[in-house]
Amino acid sequence: MTYDIIIKNGTLIDGTGAPARRADVGIAGGKIVEVGALSGSARRTIDAEGLVVAPGFIDPHTHYDAQICWDGGMTPSSWHGVTSVVMGNCGVGIAPCRPGAREIAMRDLVNVEAIPFEVLNAGITWDWETFPQYMEAAQRRKPALNLAFLAPLTPFRHYVMGEASMERTATAGETAEIKALLGEAMDAGAFGFSSTLLNQHLGYQGRPLACRNASREELKAYCNALRERGKGSIEFAMTRQIAVLEQPELELLDFMLEESRRPITFIAMFDRDDLPDALRETMAKVRPMIARGARPQTSPLPLTRELTMRSPFAFGAFPSWKRLFEDTSKAAQSAVYKDVNFRNQFRQDLKRPASFADWARITVHEVRSAGLKRYEGRTVAEIAAERGVDGVDALLDVTLEDDLQNEFTVQSWNTRADRMAELLNDRSVLLGLGDGGAHLDMLCDSGYPTYVLGTWVRDRKVLSLEEAVRRMTSDPADFFGIRDRGRLKAGQAADIVIFDPATVGSGGRPERLHDLPGGAKRMVVRSRGIEMTLVNGEPTWEKGALTGASAGKVLRS
Repeated sequence: MTYDIIIKNGTLIDGTGAPARRADVGIAGGKIVEVGALSGSARRTIDAEGLVVAPGFIDPHTHYDAQICWDGGMTPSSWHGVTSVVMGNCGVGIAPCRPGAREIAMRDLVNVEAIPFEVLNAGITWDWETFPQYMEAAQRRKPALNLAFLAPLTPFRHYVMGEASMERTATAGETAEIKALLGEAMDAGAFGFSSTLLNQHLGYQGRPLACRNASREELKAYCNALRERGKGSIEFAMTRQIAVLEQPELELLDFMLEESRRPITFIAMFDRDDLPDALRETMAKVRPMIARGARPQTSPLPLTRELTMRSPFAFGAFPSWKRLFEDTSKAAQSAVYKDVNFRNQFRQDLKRPASFADWARITVHEVRSAGLKRYEGRTVAEIAAERGVDGVDALLDVTLEDDLQNEFTVQSWNTRADRMAELLNDRSVLLGLGDGGAHLDMLCDSGYPTYVLGTWVRDRKVLSLEEAVRRMTSDPADFFGIRDRGRLKAGQAADIVIFDPATVGSGGRPERLHDLPGGAKRMVVRSRGIEMTLVNGEPTWEKGALTGASAGKVLRS
């Protein structure tokens, strides 16, 4: 047989968890046509001696909804062996959207995903109105990776209810209309829908993201849209406190499982040293629901972020900080930071149980003012002690003295390696939370696949290589119902990653690039050891760079 490409001499890890074996892979017409000891000819032969050949990674939690308009490579995910991304998470997105509501949709992304308004305004093309039109527009862009879409609930509610969606529940008639639009999205190939309960998910003018106002009656209808079709899944930002599900959230999860009869993944599960028993207690509570299709989702990375005081998402859960999201101009934010009443309200917020108040975990990363350079690398706690003030005043005084241009590094809590290992070895847990395309100025976690392979597999030996690959390939594919990807076998799409197990890893501290529309900054993490990726049989990443290939597809449920 004549192949387009043969990958020879590699160590095959097929994505099922089966033991690694020596095998060749033959590709033709964008598909894997044969796996084994191959002898046919090919237009190109790739020698994978000493390398691992695996299915391309599927990232289940990204926010590239806007970025696809200006970056078909979905960087940096495409640098890390990812060949398919699931978008539209956490209930926020840009379709459907009427022309008159575009600023509201963009402001939602500004506040929830920390993407600068100027970037969105310059970069989003708006060549759609409905959700099916949005999916078609994505395909016309000929992306480098495959795109799978969840229907985010906020823009659907806003499309039907207008600004009232940010204030109240939907009427029976509005609920029926929203359900019909979700059904239309599902029929067009969406893989389900997403929503959120998180307090820090504030949208336009600092008001709650519209999906947070959905009633039980609404959610029942939207779950029924999936149940009636017998397909789709739900992503829900459900843990108001990370790693903790309280009784109302547990009841909601149970309710949605029953009404949808479909899989649900919820975020976010981490080990926390400030709440040492929370993770185990929550996992014990959800075990019966895990048996019915619930999947907790975690990130395999330490939860560290950079914080700019112009985009203070890290404090968005505190009621006192709502004012910072109502008017995001520098003058308005400066006035709030100076306000004694605001500072006192923040102090009261910090007294709540489980609120973050450890100023030793916030470090000054960078300042612009020469007079403040001595503070770089020092914690807010240290600065407060030196100045004889508390952490609130130290944080805000340094911010004002640097004209809001300073940046902090926030270590939300310490993660014990043994507890993280326990979580990673729980096969019910979905690996994800990379948030690719979001929080661009504070973190970059979308390189987690190479971190898993380098840190948790090779260095710490927490996961076997076969299990790690399964968790990032066939596991998310099966959860979402992506049936032609995630495994290396004949008939599957030729989405393949080839990597060096001895060197694969994530590139360490995020690097700053100024390559967003208008030259705005974002954080990226480089990969190591990813030798090649193929998307639908076309080499997409090779020799440390994207090739320019655009063989990605919009995946349809």
